[in-house]
Amino acid sequence: MADGAQKYLLGLDAGNTVIKAVLFDLEGRQVAMHALDGQTSTPQPGHVERDLKELWSNAGTAITACIEAAGIDPNQILAIGCAGHGNGLYLLDRAGDPLLGIQSLDTRAAGVAKELADANGDRLHELCLQKPWPSQTPALLTWVKRYRADLYAQIGTVLLCKDFVTYRLTGERVSDISDMSGCGFTRMPDAQYDDELLDLYGLADAKHMLPPLIDPADVAGYVTSDAAAATGLAEGTPVIGGYFDVVSSALGSGAGLPGDASIICGTWSINQVFSDAPVADPNVFMVSAFGSNHYVNIEASATSAVNLEWYVRELVERDGHHDDPFGHCNQMVGQVDPRLDDPFFHPFLYGSGQGADYRAGFYGLAGWHTEGHLVRALFEGVMFEHRRHIDVLKASGVTFNRAILSGGGARSPHWPQMFADCLGVPIVVAEAQETGALGAAIGAAVATGMVADYAEGIQKMTRPRQTYTPEPLMKAHYDRRYDLFTVLTDTLQPFWDELGKGEEEI
Repeated sequence: MADGAQKYLLGLDAGNTVIKAVLFDLEGRQVAMHALDGQTSTPQPGHVERDLKELWSNAGTAITACIEAAGIDPNQILAIGCAGHGNGLYLLDRAGDPLLGIQSLDTRAAGVAKELADANGDRLHELCLQKPWPSQTPALLTWVKRYRADLYAQIGTVLLCKDFVTYRLTGERVSDISDMSGCGFTRMPDAQYDDELLDLYGLADAKHMLPPLIDPADVAGYVTSDAAAATGLAEGTPVIGGYFDVVSSALGSGAGLPGDASIICGTWSINQVFSDAPVADPNVFMVSAFGSNHYVNIEASATSAVNLEWYVRELVERDGHHDDPFGHCNQMVGQVDPRLDDPFFHPFLYGSGQGADYRAGFYGLAGWHTEGHLVRALFEGVMFEHRRHIDVLKASGVTFNRAILSGGGARSPHWPQMFADCLGVPIVVAEAQETGALGAAIGAAVATGMVADYAEGIQKMTRPRQTYTPEPLMKAHYDRRYDLFTVLTDTLQPFWDELGKGEEEI
C-alpha cells in the first residue's frame, strides 16, 4: 500500500440482533457496509438471550464482507470503534470463554430490580444517578447470583455487548465509562467503580469480575493475529474502548455538545440531552458519562420502533405478500387522514419504563377503521411515549430548541414530521443512516488525532439531510390526542397489575 493511499475508519454497531460493519472516509461519508442478523432465543418467558459464539462469527463475517465490498487494503484502516446496546449481561469465564449473553429486552430480573429499588433505590440513585430496572446489568448479575449460583461461580469477567466484540478483536477484557455508567455500575459524576454501590446491589463479591475502565476514545488494544484471520483486518490495527450505542448514535447524527438533543427511534425509545454536568433528578432514567465534562441525560424504554418491527414480523411478513414491508406500512400511514377519534396504541410490547407489567394494545377501534388506522396508531403511540420521556427531561431542567432524530424511525417519510408536530420543535434528520457506527468512527478519529475533539469530529464528519418544522394545527391535534393517551394509560394500570399477577399463578 502506498503511503499516500486513502485512509479510512471502521465503525461497528452491535445491536440486540444485528451487527453492522461500516467503513467511512475521514469526512464521515459511508464507503461500504455489511450487516448480519443474529438469532435471539427465549428459553423461558421474559428471558432474551443470544449465542456469543454466533455474535463473534457474525462480526467476523460482516467485517470481512465490508472490506471486500470497499475493495481496499485493510492496512488503510486507521482505527476501529465499536458501539453496542447498553445493559443486558455478557459473561466470560476465567479462561475467557463465553458463558452467557443476555440482551437488553430481557425482563427476568423484574422482581430482583423491584426488591433492590424498594430497599436501596434512593441511595443507589444518589451514587449512580440510576435506580434498578429489569434489564439493568447489576440487576441481571444479582439475578444470576441468586438463581444460577453454579454459573455465578464460573464468572471471570462481566462485559457489555460491544466489550465482547472488542475482546475478541484485541484479547483485552476492558469496558468504557459510557457503557458502565449507563448501566449503573459506576459512581457519578466521576464514572468510577464504588464499593458502596456494589454492596447496595448485593454484589460486593463481584468487584474482581468488573473489567478495567477506560475513556471510550482511548485505545483498548490492537487487532490480534487470530482476529485478523477471522475478519480480514490488519493485525495491529488500534481498537478504541467504544460506546454505549445511544451516545454513539447521537454523535453520528450530529449531537453531542451541551444543549444538543438526540431522539433515537429504534429498538428502544431513546431521548437524551447533553450537558457539561449530570442532572441529578430521581425521575430521570439514567445519566451516562463519556469523557471529562461530557454527560448525556437519558430517558429511555423499550417502547419505540421495536413495536413496528413486531407488527411487520407477525402480521405483514407472515405470508410474504410484500417485498418492502416497512414501505408498505409507511404507505398505509400516508393514506389516513388523522381524526381525534382515531384508534390508540400503547407501545408496551416489552413493558414500560413506568412498569414491567404494562402491555401493548389497540383501543377505540370501529368497523370503519382500516389497517392504515392501526399502523398510524402504532406510529403515534410510539411518538407519544417519546414525548412522555422528553417531558420528564424538561421537568428536570434541561432545555433545547431543536432535536436530531436518528434510528430506523428517521427513515420513515412520516415519523419525523409527526415528531416535529407533536413536540413543537424542528426535527433534524442526519445525512448518515448508520449513525451508531459513525459515532464510533468519530471516536476513532479522536483517538488517532484525525480530529482534536468531539466538537471538531461532529463538525467535520456529520451533516444534516432534512429539517422538519412543526405545523401548529397538527400540534394542537396531537396535544389533545396525547392527553387522551395519558388518561388511557392511567386507566389501564390496575388492569395490567392484575394481569401481571397471573404470571405467578401458572
